[in-house]
Amino acid sequence: MCARHERVTMFAKQKPALALLAAAALVASCVMTSTREATAQALDNILADPHRSDADRARDVYRHPKDTLLFFGIRPEMTVLEVWPEPGWYTDIIAPLVRDHGKYYAAVILPDPKSQYITARLDAFQKKLASDPTLYGKATVVTLPANGGDVVQPGSVDLVVTFRNIHNWMADGSAANVIATMFKALKPGGVLGVVEHRGNAAVPQDPQAKSGYVNEDYAIKLIEAQGFRLLGTSEVNANPKDTKDYEQGVWTLPPTYRLGDKDKDKYAAIGESDRFTLKFEKPAK
Repeated sequence: MCARHERVTMFAKQKPALALLAAAALVASCVMTSTREATAQALDNILADPHRSDADRARDVYRHPKDTLLFFGIRPEMTVLEVWPEPGWYTDIIAPLVRDHGKYYAAVILPDPKSQYITARLDAFQKKLASDPTLYGKATVVTLPANGGDVVQPGSVDLVVTFRNIHNWMADGSAANVIATMFKALKPGGVLGVVEHRGNAAVPQDPQAKSGYVNEDYAIKLIEAQGFRLLGTSEVNANPKDTKDYEQGVWTLPPTYRLGDKDKDKYAAIGESDRFTLKFEKPAK
């Protein structure tokens, strides 16, 4: 037990709402590099903390945040860049984890005054961060460029993560540029973690991914083309019930239910989409 353990325990008892921050701080203060086991415990505390809404917590069964982040190799002392984090589901997990000994960058979507959706999305995310300085006060918001430019100082990030966004970049033709931006942000040896709706490998990939699904092999080639090296794959977010052949694409399934009440029970029984989970490295020079 490290010397700070008793002080952290007393702090957690006096201020229960901040217990998760105390636990995250303890992880990184006792050792120079946190172990997987200590990080897992910190994630357990964060996931159980009441700052997360019941609606967000209900999605853990589909998103498996603890196992996903551990697969990516996250540690509390890392500098982490999350690309397109809005509305902030993973922000609630990553920002507290790295708050005291690492750094969290939120690379948000480019503003578009003509789009009510984008404007509302950005406003809601900013309000979320402002709502709790204890949790989010050290988070830094940056804007993701669409032209392949720098989002942060090149070579300054340990881990880049993005969740279910590749299909959006394929739709607007920016996928290669966004991946190049993520590559530049990472330190040599840094990791890119990707989760995406997995398409049917027997169906040729639509270059614009209109259904929201992306074939796993297609995504790997797309990312490797920008210089990344595949380190591993995980089935933690797989869902074999997903047949991937719906009238409204992936958005037929929960939580969107784009068909409304039509066959809603059927789609609820399927659950959220089948997803691939990939881990890449920026090769060390």
